Amino acid sequence: MNYTEFDSYIRKWIFTHASMPVAEADLVQIKPFTQARSAQLWCEHVSSQSSDADHFEKGDWAFDKKIWSDAIDWQQAWDSDEPELPAELLADIKWEDNTTIFFCYEKYNIIETKWGVFKRNWKNFLFFDDGPLLLGRKQNQVVWFQSNGTFQLATRP
Repeated sequence: MNYTEFDSYIRKWIFTHASMPVAEADLVQIKPFTQARSAQLWCEHVSSQSSDADHFEKGDWAFDKKIWSDAIDWQQAWDSDEPELPAELLADIKWEDNTTIFFCYEKYNIIETKWGVFKRNWKNFLFFDDGPLLLGRKQNQVVWFQSNGTFQLATRP
């Protein structure tokens, strides 16, 4: 089994909290992976050495500072009443809404969903902003959200 039951997901409440509820049609498309499947995906797509984004090491593609863009603010858009992702992010990420994405909190906590679902509910996903990575399946672009309210873009090798 690749997925954890949504009702058992430890962070389920960030998608069901009364102040930021996610529509039922989107909730069914938010699929947390099991810890084992998360670890496998992390090793395949992110790092076989580091367990979270704060500890990338030499040899990890993400360790190379030259591949990352300058930091761009996301916090201001998150704090606003407007639901849209920051314009700078939408300008750079041109994925179709049905693109499968992996939202990687850390090695053992990854969620699969669709780009359209993420765009509509990005504030929920970023409730925990401790360095998550956003990867598109079969896409080379990656977004690294920082806890200081900024994000950086890169192209994976």
